[in-house]
Amino acid sequence: MGRVLQACLNGAREPGGHPGVPITPQQLAAEAAACAELGVTSFHLHPRDVVGLEVLAGPEVATAVSVVRAAVPGAGIGVTTGAWIVPDPVRRAELVRGWAGLAAGRPDFASVNVHEDGWLGVAAAAREAGVGVELGVFHAEAARVLLDAGVPEGTVRVLAEVRPGETVREAERLLELLAPLGVPVLLHGEDDSAWPVLDLAVARGLDTRIGLEDTLTTRDGLVAVDNAQLVRLAGAGAGKSAGS
Repeated sequence: MGRVLQACLNGAREPGGHPGVPITPQQLAAEAAACAELGVTSFHLHPRDVVGLEVLAGPEVATAVSVVRAAVPGAGIGVTTGAWIVPDPVRRAELVRGWAGLAAGRPDFASVNVHEDGWLGVAAAAREAGVGVELGVFHAEAARVLLDAGVPEGTVRVLAEVRPGETVREAERLLELLAPLGVPVLLHGEDDSAWPVLDLAVARGLDTRIGLEDTLTTRDGLVAVDNAQLVRLAGAGAGKSAGS
C-alpha cells in the first residue's frame, strides 16, 4: 500500500443512499474502529446534524470527532470544509476558526478545496484554529491556481482527486502539475475512477484513500458492504496490509 491509506467514511452521500454509509457519530466511530483493526490510522469524515445534513458548526463537529477519536485513539481525524455546506466564504471561515476551542473534538486536519471561493481564507482560518490543511485539487485549473497562489502555511498534504469518468491519464497529468509544489500528495479517485487511481497511487508509492465517500462498489463492481470491506480490498490489491 502507499505510505498512508486514509479511510473516507461517508462524504456527502445522502442518508439512506447506501445502508453502510455512517451518518451518526456512533456509526462513524464503529466504522472507524473496524478500519483501524485493518491498520488504518487516518480518517476523513463529514459530520452531520440530527437530521443527517452536513455541518461545519462547532458542536456537531466536536461531537463527531470526539466520539470517533475515543474509538480510534491516536489516529488522525479530518473533516471537510466544503462550500456546498456553507456557501458564504466569510461565514465558512468564521465557523472553521471557531474550531480552536473544541478541545478533544477539534479535528487534526480539514480539507479545503482550491476551486471554491474563499479557499485561502478558509485555509488561514484552519491554521488559526490549530487544524492542519489538506488542499483539495480536483482538476488542472485548480492545480494552476494553487501554483500561482503558493502553498498556505499549515498545509499537511494535497488531495489530488480524479473525478468520475476520468482516467489514470488525468491522474498522471495532475501529479505532473503538482510536482513543483514539493508537498506530499494523497491521490484518489471517485466512483468509477476510484480503484484504477488507487492502484496508480500504490504503484507510485503515494498516499491514497478509499471508503464509501469515494466508491460504493468493490473492484468487481458489486455493492460494498461497508468501509472495512473496501479497506480490506485496497490492501489485498496492493499485496500488503492496509495502512502500511
